Amino acid sequence: MNHAKKFDVRYLTQLAILVAVELVMKLIGLGSVPVGPLYMSFLTVPIAVGAIILGPMAGAILGGVFGIVSFLDAIKGASVMTSALLAVSPLHTFILCFGMRVLMGICVGWMYRAAERLRAKPAVGCFAASLAAPVLNTLFFMGYLVLAFYNTDYVQSLVAAKGAVNPLMFVVLLVGVQGVVEAIVCSVAGTAIACGVRKALGNMQAPR
Repeated sequence: MNHAKKFDVRYLTQLAILVAVELVMKLIGLGSVPVGPLYMSFLTVPIAVGAIILGPMAGAILGGVFGIVSFLDAIKGASVMTSALLAVSPLHTFILCFGMRVLMGICVGWMYRAAERLRAKPAVGCFAASLAAPVLNTLFFMGYLVLAFYNTDYVQSLVAAKGAVNPLMFVVLLVGVQGVVEAIVCSVAGTAIACGVRKALGNMQAPR
């Protein structure tokens, strides 16, 4: 087996392990915790780790796994919000669940690459990317939600219930403490895991 093929096998093996971790987290209930109409999600942790260790493409794939799981929740009725939105527009709901997560994974990988180019310490880059994952997940998801669904009856009922006077206030009131907890947990866990994996691999990255 030549050098390139060895790296390809390692890349695919690591990616498969992270996909498996995502799915197991979801199956045992660690990935998504229901909080009102939304989920407090920790599935961004393996996405951040993959984007850091394997690059933006791996981040996109892992984000896509998250998105597929999220869209299946909408179909099965496991998510109150996305199930309601699915009845309004299946296409926009798919973009919301899947497209926004793929975009998030790519951006997290790009952020880590930018930190590398700026010669930031590995721990700093890992923290920035691990924090970006939950933050961008929330921003992209809620941003597209407002863009595509804000004027629907379902979202307007949430707007009225929260007493929001504009889309920005609606996002802040809906996400609330949940978003802060997600950001703290995912950034700390993602940084610790990614730094540990980098050290274990001798700081050798798979081809990107």
